[in-house]
Amino acid sequence: MSSISQVNTATTTAASTATSGTTSKKDAENPQDRFLKLLVTQMKNQDPLKPLDNAEVTSQLAQISTVSGLDKLNSTLQQLVTSAEDTRSVEALGLIGHKAFVPGTAIALSGDGAIAGIELAQPVDQLKVTILDSAGFAIRTMDLGAQPTGISTISWDGLTDSGTKAVDGDYTFAVSAKQGGNDVKADTLSFGMVKSVTPGDGDTHLDMGDKLGLISLSNVKQVF
Repeated sequence: MSSISQVNTATTTAASTATSGTTSKKDAENPQDRFLKLLVTQMKNQDPLKPLDNAEVTSQLAQISTVSGLDKLNSTLQQLVTSAEDTRSVEALGLIGHKAFVPGTAIALSGDGAIAGIELAQPVDQLKVTILDSAGFAIRTMDLGAQPTGISTISWDGLTDSGTKAVDGDYTFAVSAKQGGNDVKADTLSFGMVKSVTPGDGDTHLDMGDKLGLISLSNVKQVF
């Protein structure tokens, strides 16, 4: 049998032996250990008269270095991700008691008025806001005219189109934005208070009350 055949046979035998081991044994050995055992077995079974080529051995060692390096890189990246998540959670704690704009259509009337917001990707020359009651009927339409790019605050004085005062409570709103007669997408933002923070797997959530619920920290648009 040639040297190459002997080496290949030994390599196949060693790989088969490693594969047929129990699951617990596999878990106990890390990839570097298994790689080294396979390389040592391969060298033990080489033909003394035709030893392995130096270039081949160097290539094998380079492979295990790569495997080890990738494992260390993955471990470091995981540590960085965990650290970043912890930092975000700590920062989020500072938001408790603050009010913020988050995606939504809810608007709460209390006292003399209510606040909501919009976010525009481009400026518009016409913006209309419609306040809806719990049954979905429009009770007030406000023409806010031109609005710039970004986040803008909407204020409702609590009056209906007939001039009467709406009762305090929960309402919803819708917006219509146009530029040069063409419709423009406008994102509606609800205004609420951060009551508590809940760290999660890969994200942190803010409790914004019964109406807004849990909001991802990444979805907070503006804090007051």
